[in-house]
Amino acid sequence: MQEQSRYSVGIDIGTTTVRCVVGHVDSATGAPKIIGVGQAANTGMRKGTVSHLNGPAAAIDAALGEAERMSGHQVEVATLSVNGSHILSTKSDGMIAVSSQNQEVTVDDVARLEEVATIGKVPANREILEIVPHAYRLDGQDNIKDPVGMTGTRLEIHANIVSGLLPHIANVQKAAEMAKVDSRNVVPAVLASAQAVLTESQIENGVAVIDLGGSTTGVAVFEEGDLQYVGVVPVGGINVTNDLAIGLKVDPEVAEVVKLEHARLDRDGASEQVEVKHGDQTLVFDRTDVDEIVEARYEEIFEAVARELKRAGRAGKLPSGVVLVGGGANIRGIVEFAKEQLGVAARISKPTGYAGVSEQAERPEYAAVIGLMLMDEVGGPSPVSASRSKVSDRSSGVMKKAGGLLSGLMDKFR
Repeated sequence: MQEQSRYSVGIDIGTTTVRCVVGHVDSATGAPKIIGVGQAANTGMRKGTVSHLNGPAAAIDAALGEAERMSGHQVEVATLSVNGSHILSTKSDGMIAVSSQNQEVTVDDVARLEEVATIGKVPANREILEIVPHAYRLDGQDNIKDPVGMTGTRLEIHANIVSGLLPHIANVQKAAEMAKVDSRNVVPAVLASAQAVLTESQIENGVAVIDLGGSTTGVAVFEEGDLQYVGVVPVGGINVTNDLAIGLKVDPEVAEVVKLEHARLDRDGASEQVEVKHGDQTLVFDRTDVDEIVEARYEEIFEAVARELKRAGRAGKLPSGVVLVGGGANIRGIVEFAKEQLGVAARISKPTGYAGVSEQAERPEYAAVIGLMLMDEVGGPSPVSASRSKVSDRSSGVMKKAGGLLSGLMDKFR
């Protein structure tokens, strides 16, 4: 009997852009090979959250349709990203008595302990996206990573609970449902990026991922093999565009071109001009004006990042430094700028862990969607059919309520 093909699908639902990647999972190695990529401009979201459903639903449909046509398969379920400053991490502790008669810790004991650790720590309007155990304690023995199978009577946990506002998460799922996609998992975008770009040594030594998105900047701190902190600040690339539009007195469309083609953070002081084609006109701007506007906003972004690192207790204390991802990491000179602003090493990393060649996938803005695809593969086989008629006719519609949020984030960090 021929083995059924397995696929993994990630959909990164950003404020300005939706990206989709379809991977075919190699039965021998277990590594997904990228066979479909798509992206579409998004409207209807502000600072990472849905403001009206039709915009993101249409963008998901368009991006997924492009990836489906490239891969030749229709996707029915995927792992989705969620974003916004409502994403929080909370420290928590819990304690239970080991239930088995032989006092051997079981998987059920650990699950019960994690549930106890969340009681009273997460309000009713928040959804738990992940419980990250930092360490267990068994009858006074500290720093246990996996207590299952060990013998004892009193089991304790020190954990990090990642949660988001339930309405915001539900609205992301609803937008996907309108595009006929069910959600396997919902993952904070910055954690998906971490899945795609971090190495085991970085996670052990201490590192932060900084995801510079369109309207938000995500920060995730890792140390001693575990996630230590997650935070999202409501500022990103859109703010740079708006600043340029105001400062240069031009339309946002022109400001976006100036940003993409001429923004830099390593100005050399030389006096020159910036030229931008707009219709049948050539617009000319002073290079110094552009540099000052861009640098001022990036200083604000990195000041916000520094505050997040301070909240995490890791300001200036990251041996492996920071890893920059997201579209905002494409600006020239950002690595040295980040080093100066944060006082730690900095680098831009490409996504890894997949096969196949895709120039798009190597760009920093694709880190989150690659990570989502990798997580979807870990989550299990994705139902994908090879009906070309369905691929070419993605009509709108509403599916049943997507069930289940994130349950097993980034196993490689365990």
